Amino acid sequence: MRVLALDTSTSAVQAALVDLDDDELFLTAFRREVDARGHVEKLAPFVEGCLADAGRTKSEIDAVVSGVGPGPFTGLRVGMVTAAAFADGAGIPVYGVCSLDGIGANTRGRALAATDARRKEIYWAVYEDGVREGEPQVCKPADLPETGADYAIGEGASKYAAELPMDAETAPIYPDLVKLVELAAPRLLAGAPTEKLTPLYLRRPDAQPAAPASANLWLASVAKRLHPTRRGTA
Repeated sequence: MRVLALDTSTSAVQAALVDLDDDELFLTAFRREVDARGHVEKLAPFVEGCLADAGRTKSEIDAVVSGVGPGPFTGLRVGMVTAAAFADGAGIPVYGVCSLDGIGANTRGRALAATDARRKEIYWAVYEDGVREGEPQVCKPADLPETGADYAIGEGASKYAAELPMDAETAPIYPDLVKLVELAAPRLLAGAPTEKLTPLYLRRPDAQPAAPASANLWLASVAKRLHPTRRGTA
């Protein structure tokens, strides 16, 4: 099974092609650029670049997996709309995975996975040997409740390392797209129905969503870029 994986929940614009063979996963193409304002311009070309790198066409992709946040409103929406538009145009299922799980599920021991929520806040969740406890939260680093975590990891952890009450990895870590596909694998292999992607915003956006007509035009442009011969939208 060939899977397109996307995540734009952080300042990293990410796309990958992952082959899923029973319980084995193989990364066949990957594009990433850290640019908090580049999601709109870069994601669709990254998808096309991954297909070219792997020598695949859109018709050879079997499913799409998208990180659903938590993340800042605009960037997160770009990834999820692109995932939905690609899946709709190709007639394949799309599945959502919590983006923080793409960080925390790779940890050992008791860890805090944190991404940058802007406004001097972090999105975070606690993981015990890679298994998330509870739902993702958002707060200022100084207001973080007692979690019992031994260390913190992620872009938010590295940015606010001095304000966190535990040791933090200094290098920013972004959601692992292969891990997102692995977490979606039971649904993929079972042929589960396609999902309506629901974003984890956790708070109101700084800017209000575009008016319906403008939003539809933007969605149509994404679909046209990904499926130039298809007239419909996701």
